[in-house]
Amino acid sequence: MTSEAGRKGSQRESAPEERGDGSAEVERAYLIAVDTGGDAGWSAEESLGELAALVEAAGGEVVGSAHQNREAIHPLWYLGTGKAEELKQAKAETHFTMLVADDELSPKQQRSLEDLLNVKVLDRSAVILDIFAQRAHTHEGRIQVELARLEYQLPRLTRMWTHLSRMGGGIGTRRGPGETQLETDRRVIRERIKKTRERVDEVRRRRET
Repeated sequence: MTSEAGRKGSQRESAPEERGDGSAEVERAYLIAVDTGGDAGWSAEESLGELAALVEAAGGEVVGSAHQNREAIHPLWYLGTGKAEELKQAKAETHFTMLVADDELSPKQQRSLEDLLNVKVLDRSAVILDIFAQRAHTHEGRIQVELARLEYQLPRLTRMWTHLSRMGGGIGTRRGPGETQLETDRRVIRERIKKTRERVDEVRRRRET
């Protein structure tokens, strides 16, 4: 397992603190990902960076992250058995209160990790739903949700087109039949992400003036 420091500097080793205004304390999130090599051109580090932005948009604080290269996701632990055990040490060091997986977890995987670590366990889809629940009732919130949805969709386009590549791509073929459309879809979504971010910035500027 390769561990990365939190996105905002070194990991703090102090226990989580309550807010001074008496509101609920901020969830301290630790992010995990498995790289099976199925998403060409999209690394685990990039995906974790995107996930960190989603967690922060939902109001959490990212205190650390880790990823593992595996041929397949473990059916019980998501990570390998030994790597899942290493999360106990990460919890002791960072005092995380929430574990967030980059992929969709099965109910069995979620329960296993919750029992192992005694913390809340979410996956990317749950984080996006949380953002939706918190912000969709405002104009800015709806834009934020749209941005999150687009950023969630972008790295998964490869999986959507894999079946087409397998149908037409063979030995000596430089590109499968779905690759041109895949590149087009990626470009369109990246453009929409850029425009949506600009809309978010515009709404924030108007709110602050």
